[in-house]
Amino acid sequence: MRTLISTAFISLDGVVEGPGGEPSYRNSGWTFKDVEFVRDAYEIKEREQQESTAILMGRVSYEIFSPVWPGMKEFAHYKTMPKYVVSTTLTDKDLVLNWGETTILRSLDEVAALKETEGGPIIVHGSVSLNHSLSDAGLIDRYHLLVFPLLLGAGKRLFSSTDKDVQKLKLVEYEAYANGLQKNVFDVVR
Repeated sequence: MRTLISTAFISLDGVVEGPGGEPSYRNSGWTFKDVEFVRDAYEIKEREQQESTAILMGRVSYEIFSPVWPGMKEFAHYKTMPKYVVSTTLTDKDLVLNWGETTILRSLDEVAALKETEGGPIIVHGSVSLNHSLSDAGLIDRYHLLVFPLLLGAGKRLFSSTDKDVQKLKLVEYEAYANGLQKNVFDVVR
């Protein structure tokens, strides 16, 4: 079974919206303009590219990333790995041609089936709504969180607000940096 990893830049109060500068969010760009850059804190992002074997994302994140990431040297390894987009509305003609193999999945059952295939870890970038659905369905195995020492208030949050039983997490890796950033890697306990 493949490991499904949710990775996120997240504020201390759980907001993941607009970390890179998306114009529709009030605090857009908070990861770059509000916290001093410390290169070591981003080591996990480089490691994710080397260790993951596929990318999973929702439609909205695909539509944000696909015009930009294929040409970015920082994401060169992602260009060659298979991508899966969970969407009930996208069609093959909506997919970009310069970002490698992309498959549209229509349901969480198809995501569960993908996890049963041979291969290494699958990484989920962005995709707030998809993260909620994956978590509620018990499909996420690990979280890679870069926690920023910021309280953003309003904004989309990584974790679902569904009323459900307690989900225990096991901290398997952590580090704090001089700028207040924290790396927290949690495995989902089953």
